[in-house]
Amino acid sequence: MSLPVTETLLAEQRDHALHITLNRPQVRNAMSLQMVREIMALFDYADTDDSIRAMVLRGADSHFCAGGDIADMAAARAEAGSGNSDPFQALNREFGRMITRVNQASQTVVALLEGSVLGGGFGLACVSDVAITLSSARFGLPETGLGIPPAQIAPFVARRIGLTQARRLALLGVRCDGEEATRLGIAHECVANADDLAEKLATILAQIRRCAPQASAVTKKLLLDVESTELETLLDRAAADFSRAIQGPEGREGAQAFMQKRNPEWAQ
Repeated sequence: MSLPVTETLLAEQRDHALHITLNRPQVRNAMSLQMVREIMALFDYADTDDSIRAMVLRGADSHFCAGGDIADMAAARAEAGSGNSDPFQALNREFGRMITRVNQASQTVVALLEGSVLGGGFGLACVSDVAITLSSARFGLPETGLGIPPAQIAPFVARRIGLTQARRLALLGVRCDGEEATRLGIAHECVANADDLAEKLATILAQIRRCAPQASAVTKKLLLDVESTELETLLDRAAADFSRAIQGPEGREGAQAFMQKRNPEWAQ
């Protein structure tokens, strides 16, 4: 199966990572409905290829993403009076499906944050597993200043940085730079320039390679379910996951590699 054809994204598999670039530089990579659907298609594709263990998200032309596409909003407004369906609700909910899909990806999702990281771009950053930002990046939730709520983004922002800080950012519409975003926990590390960003990405991808892919996927699901699953139920499931893993091919290979003082097969 080949990579899906995309018009708003650039996609390239390099080694064990699928690199996805939001590619609408004329609007600072604002997310159109087409882009939202193309992102989901690429994440669905990654699940068909076991060699893809990392998904790297970034934006073209030194901007990550400036939020939602105004053109889609205008089209929805024109459509609003033409029938019984609610195009605004449908448009907004589709973005929620995309951000949920990225959040639940079995691969490790790495976000490289530059320039504008606003609205939907901010939300996308908040569902990455690892986020690296330039100090000069500008983060913000401008929705309330535009008369709308950050509807699909808000739950993921609150989970990422906590309710107190999410309230402040969303209700005041304040902007912050990469250093402040790192302090808040939106990003994990802050670097000074593009060369440092590339070097940090190489280090992260090497670290991902050292981790067993199935064990990483199971671990990620366990962590994501902490807030939604009763503890005893979660621990029972975790014990079953552990048993399957230690008796499975990754567990056997990991033990053998440790005893033989070599790298396991997945780290080659």
